[in-house]
Amino acid sequence: MAAAFSSDGEAALRRELRAAVAAAPRSDLDGFYEMGRASAFVRDGGFRKVALQFPDELLADAVEVAGRMEAATGAEMYVLGDTTFGSCCVDEVAAEHVGAEAVLHYGPACLSPCRKLPVLHIFGQQPLDVTRCTEAFRELYPEQQSCVVVLSDVVYAHAMGELEQQLCPEYPNIIFSRLVCGDPPGPTVPGEERKFGRQFLMEAARGLQDYAMFYVGAEGLALTNFMLTWNCCPFSSFNPITGCGRRETLNVNRALMRRLYLVERARDASVVGILVGTLGVAGYLTVLQHLRELLCRAGKRSYTLAVGKPNPAKLANFLEVDIFVLVACAQNSLLDSSDFYRPVVTPYELELACNPAREWTGNYLTDFRDLLPGACAHVELPPAVPAAEAVPDVSLVTGKMRATHLCGPPTSQPPASTALACRDQTRALAEISPAASFLESRSWQGLEQQLGQTPVSKAVQGRRGIAIAYEDEGCEQP
Repeated sequence: MAAAFSSDGEAALRRELRAAVAAAPRSDLDGFYEMGRASAFVRDGGFRKVALQFPDELLADAVEVAGRMEAATGAEMYVLGDTTFGSCCVDEVAAEHVGAEAVLHYGPACLSPCRKLPVLHIFGQQPLDVTRCTEAFRELYPEQQSCVVVLSDVVYAHAMGELEQQLCPEYPNIIFSRLVCGDPPGPTVPGEERKFGRQFLMEAARGLQDYAMFYVGAEGLALTNFMLTWNCCPFSSFNPITGCGRRETLNVNRALMRRLYLVERARDASVVGILVGTLGVAGYLTVLQHLRELLCRAGKRSYTLAVGKPNPAKLANFLEVDIFVLVACAQNSLLDSSDFYRPVVTPYELELACNPAREWTGNYLTDFRDLLPGACAHVELPPAVPAAEAVPDVSLVTGKMRATHLCGPPTSQPPASTALACRDQTRALAEISPAASFLESRSWQGLEQQLGQTPVSKAVQGRRGIAIAYEDEGCEQP
């Protein structure tokens, strides 16, 4: 955390960026980026403007891919090189800026359903040694009657068919998950599991707790998300980069204890900042409204903040906020806020803190759409309780008394006794805001406008270069 505030920024300005993943060889562009499938998608849809979204590590190929796509389809291609939020989400807002009719999303993806534009995901076919993966699976599961669900990172999905042919004859109780882009039609059937763009069907006689999970991919957010969500299942993994298989030893209980501690912090908070972490996942506007209503009923003040990709320096500007809640895709919701000035929780954790009707059952939810009305995990807010009848509660963090009851639904006009107060003779009323009160207590309150005091001057030539080293710096005479 110290580096984020004390660094002069010179290292970031001078640093040479290197791709985390090597770009595909030029001769293999057609196969790696599945040019044939992408071209058919554009032609069959009749799209004339298409946005190509690349993560940072694949930008080196963007120009070549866009040129080949234009030659193959005759459509205009626009490269989205920098996304406002996580690159795993489809950036529909940037695509709409150029009037795109569809999006080709390249690289790893969270597979969250989009709201408006048709999307084709091209994950990039990373190599997988199927023979070595099969050997690692046999070492981890020597019992051939083992019940195992195989999950994979999206970049290795192309090789799951070959892996299935190798393992299914030996393991009759193995289940391979399928990738599902968007919401599949129709309701779920008994034994079917749909989460995080994965879908698999278990035997009716068994439950999820009877299965182990085998993940093909490198350690990362996706694996952590799976392990927290399906915490009743033992996990093993095979890392295609190192060629090693292992039993995952992540202490899920410790991770859950950390998240439940953040729930206690959310109960103590009086001012909550709602961070908008996506503009493309379907239902994000609905969950924003749901969180505002929940916080209002819980007697907490909320502020909605759009800061792009959150980092400690950005969020430290809002000292009046006690805790933040991040509305993002399931893969990016579990933000490690240990370096942040204030904790960052998920919408599910905020519901645990503010909704008395929701109880901790051991199942962890990272997809905010599960909390919305009509979803599988939605819990209605209970009726309001008068303050005199509320059950007292003691904070496990501060040891102080706190209110946990819900107020009535918000009225059209706030009570004058709490929202409005007399200010002076000339200005009759002024709104009382916790953030404004906190701002008044600061020694530095920002740049003063000084309206009418600054003389107006014509435009003049400014300095050239970057702020850390202007071209004419040091040349001025004293």
